[in-house]
Amino acid sequence: MTLAGKKIAILIAPRGTEEPEFKQPKDAVEAAGAEVIVLGLEAGEAKTNNNDLDPGGSYQVDKTVKDVSADDFDGLVIPGGSVGADKLRADATTVSFVRSFFEQAKPVGVICHGPWLLVEADVLKGRTVTSYPTVKTDIINAGGNWVDKEVVVDKGLVTSRNPKDLPAFCAKIVEEFEEGKHPQQARSA
Repeated sequence: MTLAGKKIAILIAPRGTEEPEFKQPKDAVEAAGAEVIVLGLEAGEAKTNNNDLDPGGSYQVDKTVKDVSADDFDGLVIPGGSVGADKLRADATTVSFVRSFFEQAKPVGVICHGPWLLVEADVLKGRTVTSYPTVKTDIINAGGNWVDKEVVVDKGLVTSRNPKDLPAFCAKIVEEFEEGKHPQQARSA
C-alpha cells in the first residue's frame, strides 16, 4: 500500500491528546508515504498525555485548524484521550472542519474518545461505529449504532476503542486513505 502524494490531517489538542493514539497513526500514515499535517487549536507545540493524566511528549503544530480547510487534505485522523477530545469538540471551527470531511466523502479515522467530535459534527446518524465504552451512549443518542469491536469500517469511517486496538486501527486507516473518497459517506452526512 502506498499513500504517496496524499496529504493527511491529524488533530492534536493542547495538553490532552492521548500520545499513542496520536503518534502511532501518524507514524503509520507517514510510513505508507503520506504527508501528515499536525493541526492544533493554537500554534506552537502541543503536549500530549498518557492514560489521560500522565504527561506525554510535545509535538509541533504545523497549522491551526482555523487556517486550513478540508479541501486541503485527502483524509483525517482524530486521536482520543478524553481531555483532548473534549477540548476539540468544544471548538466550533474544529467541529465544522470535521463535518466537512464527511460532506466531501473523505476517509476519517477516529479512536477512543475521538467520536465525541463526530457527535458534535452530527455525522453519526445510521452509522456503525465503536469507541471507548463511556462514549457509547453519546453515539447512540446521536443516531449511531455502537458496537464493541477492535476496529469498525463504515463507508470510509474507521473507528477503534482504545490504544490496544492501534495495530488494527493503523492498518485500516492506511487502507481507507489509499482507497480515497467514499461517495456513500457524503450521502449519510
